[in-house]
Amino acid sequence: MKIVQINATCGAGSTGKICVGISKVLVAQNIENYILYSSRSDGYKLGIRCSDDNYIKVQAFKSRLFGNYGFNSKKTTRKMIDALEHLSPDIVHLHNIHGHDCDIEMLFIYFKEHRIKLVWTFHDCWCFTGYCTYFSMVGCNKWQSQCADCVQRRQYSWFFDRSKELFEKKKKLFENLDLTIVTPSWWLADIVRQSFFKEYPIKIIHNGIDLDVFKPVKSSFQQKYNIENRKIILGVSFEWEERKGLDIFVKLAKRLPSDYKIVLVGTDTKIDKRLPEEILSIHRTQNQEELAEIYSAADVFVNPTREDNYPTVNMEAVSCGTPVITFRTGGSPETLDESCGVVVNYNDIDTLEKEIVRICVDKPYSVEQCVNKAQEFDKNKKFKEYTELYEGIVFAGT
Repeated sequence: MKIVQINATCGAGSTGKICVGISKVLVAQNIENYILYSSRSDGYKLGIRCSDDNYIKVQAFKSRLFGNYGFNSKKTTRKMIDALEHLSPDIVHLHNIHGHDCDIEMLFIYFKEHRIKLVWTFHDCWCFTGYCTYFSMVGCNKWQSQCADCVQRRQYSWFFDRSKELFEKKKKLFENLDLTIVTPSWWLADIVRQSFFKEYPIKIIHNGIDLDVFKPVKSSFQQKYNIENRKIILGVSFEWEERKGLDIFVKLAKRLPSDYKIVLVGTDTKIDKRLPEEILSIHRTQNQEELAEIYSAADVFVNPTREDNYPTVNMEAVSCGTPVITFRTGGSPETLDESCGVVVNYNDIDTLEKEIVRICVDKPYSVEQCVNKAQEFDKNKKFKEYTELYEGIVFAGT
């Protein structure tokens, strides 16, 4: 059995780390595999780069200019197809392929002509919309029947609204495939069943994390930042915006007592300008051990995300012994149960504030309870589910 994964990144970012995690499980089972990618990498030896940064920037510009998001990057796609021709895999496993990483028309015509067996992990909703990756915040359900007049078009195209055209092209391209869909959350699986992918088999495989890294550790974080004897309210994201609840933290900073301290990780100088002085801003870190120390120092992890699939940050916090509060949105509540956190209604900042105070004062969730819950997040167990899926597909009927 030979597996080739295709993703925007290899070992970098959440989906890139998932690809490498799956690859390492395959290697441990002596299964030949490779990762085709177009953008960032951590240098993983089985990664094969098919593009370069300058080319991707040009394709991103063309996409915004012509409004044909997902239908550029022909040179990169040709390299991917050449690699597939050379490697001749039994299964191609797709992840995120919409960061100006390929021309999906070229790629899927190739898949159809060669009857390639496909697994496709949907990390968001882009596959079945005209443009967008999420639509909850704008309350749009056009994707269920026909995208058109896209309310989020300006995020993807400067001049033209081609959402109807792209929706129809995707719908046609994604017909008659030898495809199994994977979603990391039950929420997204339910959404997919309402889309034009509803006839395909869907398997839920939750994302996993490295429990050897994310675990309770001794931390000098509070001393380092001179915030001893403060109750630490932590938020972590690497794309801070309203979708991730940045404005919620700004409001909480004005409402919480002075012995509470909000800490946001993953910010940058642009985000700093939007934050009040009450919030401690820590810029992006790729050091997971450092991140585990910060999680371990927090009294509560708050994730006021408004659109999400199955947030890794929730799992990381719980694994470090820190309880989580999140909005009832997307797949975020699926990472929690009554032993490690609480879910509040979407945009309910009053209840969110009350729960923060309750958790910090009453300490209703122990480190041990959180760590016990975290055993469900073991990446090795989750990635092994992929190898079992591959085997079921390749050896079906034999």
